[in-house]
Amino acid sequence: MNPFMQMIIAAFITFFAMWIIMPLFMAFVRFFGLYTIVKEGTCQVFILFGKVIGIIREPGLHILPFKIGLGAFIVRWPGLGSVKTLDMRLDQLYLRSNPVNSEEGAPMGVGIWYEMYISDPVSYLFKNADPRGSLAANVSNEVVRSLSNMPLDDMLVDRHSMSHAVREEVSPRSHEWGYKLGSVYIRKVHFRDHEMIHQIEEKV
Repeated sequence: MNPFMQMIIAAFITFFAMWIIMPLFMAFVRFFGLYTIVKEGTCQVFILFGKVIGIIREPGLHILPFKIGLGAFIVRWPGLGSVKTLDMRLDQLYLRSNPVNSEEGAPMGVGIWYEMYISDPVSYLFKNADPRGSLAANVSNEVVRSLSNMPLDDMLVDRHSMSHAVREEVSPRSHEWGYKLGSVYIRKVHFRDHEMIHQIEEKV
């Protein structure tokens, strides 16, 4: 066999080994719990027979038996265990036009922006079926409860104290199910009654 053909065959074997055999081998080894890779900004929760046997937060490659014991070898088997990957990065949401009434009876809409992040992976997984939705509902309800019947002047001007009031009420409750409230900011306060807006514009 001439040298050129030998080079072609060697290149083909190398390509096949690097891109097909090696990934399959690594997937096989990973399935049997010898290692795991945790990406930046995430954590992995290992559940075996319905119980949490380990949590890995540090990014990088980890040898599982050294981290969670012999359960690592069966934690990925369907019906026995599972591995949950959670995004631990800071998230944010904007709730538009939450309906409140001022002390004078003016129908107002309040837009609120807030940050949130997972503070306790186990509570996040098991204490609330929808932590993100529950947090949004709590923030919206607290806006209505805390800011209704405020003087209109204060509602239009004093946004810092309104933001603080909402955060102080919601944060302890959300932390119970592993989803912590970060910064809160009232971004927009506006009239919801279009006829009232038209009357104000005419006077201006």
